[in-house]
Amino acid sequence: MRRYAVLAPHRFASDAKTAHGVIRYASDRVVAVIDPEHAGKRVRDVVPYLESDAPIVATVAEALPFEPTALLIGTAPKGGALPPDWRAAVLEAIAARLEIVSGLHDILGYDAEFRAASNAAGTTIWDVRIPPQVPIFSGAAYRIAAPVLLTVGNDCAVGKMTAALEIVRAARKAGAAPLFVPTGQTGVMIAGWGASVDRVIADFAAGACEQLVLEAARRGGNPIVVEGQGSIDHPAYAGVSAALLFGCAPDALVLVCDPSREYLEDTTIRCMSYAEAIDVHERLLARVKPAPIVGIALNTRSLSTDDAHRAIERARSETGLPANDVVRFGAGEFYAAIAPALIKRAKPA
Repeated sequence: MRRYAVLAPHRFASDAKTAHGVIRYASDRVVAVIDPEHAGKRVRDVVPYLESDAPIVATVAEALPFEPTALLIGTAPKGGALPPDWRAAVLEAIAARLEIVSGLHDILGYDAEFRAASNAAGTTIWDVRIPPQVPIFSGAAYRIAAPVLLTVGNDCAVGKMTAALEIVRAARKAGAAPLFVPTGQTGVMIAGWGASVDRVIADFAAGACEQLVLEAARRGGNPIVVEGQGSIDHPAYAGVSAALLFGCAPDALVLVCDPSREYLEDTTIRCMSYAEAIDVHERLLARVKPAPIVGIALNTRSLSTDDAHRAIERARSETGLPANDVVRFGAGEFYAAIAPALIKRAKPA
């Protein structure tokens, strides 16, 4: 069990998805957050839905009295580079003999200065995004007995991991034996296993997804709930989305949407409507391994309560599918509605 100090200066409130996921869902404990912008507050004062009383401090030195055992790089910005002005804090944490845990594309263990410092201090660096060696896709995922549910999105960063984790919580409360399959750096930190599929060589990415599903089957997951990545129509990230769609061999999909988002992140491409998203995903899979969209999980954090309820009702009426914000209003009712559709579906002859 790690005791994390989270490094997120000037980003904790707005750009710290990794930190937020670990605080809300990981069994490892966050004992402090480093962000001088909000020093003196608690986590819940800045991000209420995290429901954490961990203190926010200004520096690594101020975090040390809370006895952390590891420093977590709390954000994974576009491109995955370590902000240059964070280097001193990382070196200070290494000198204090903290393990460094990073989900960046920048592999900190390959950095000569960090590597030398960690060797001298006798501590370690866990670069979560370093992928395992995996085989090419084989089709073995078609033969597992448990149904596989994959979350897909109408854009990047709409809550696919969060929806998957909330569905797993609800399934467990309902008496099932679900297993969350982590496919990104934050999910790996939360679950303690998995792989960041976006770091795998393209030819092997579907194989990596398949291996994760096979491992979930070996662990007895039923249903197996896979964290989605990217968006199938986003020019920058569709590759990892496609690898998951085909490599996981899903039996059902949950479409995760931010109803307030008009354009795909950092583009001028309009987000698909519910009907378009359902049609695109289902037609893509139809010839390989059919999987229907069985529900809509909405991210309504930017909406008022009344507007959130209206958005949920609109999704239900437009699609005829179960829809809800599984974080804001709970996932129990949503899981009960989609559970009958979580069945094994045959691959076309």
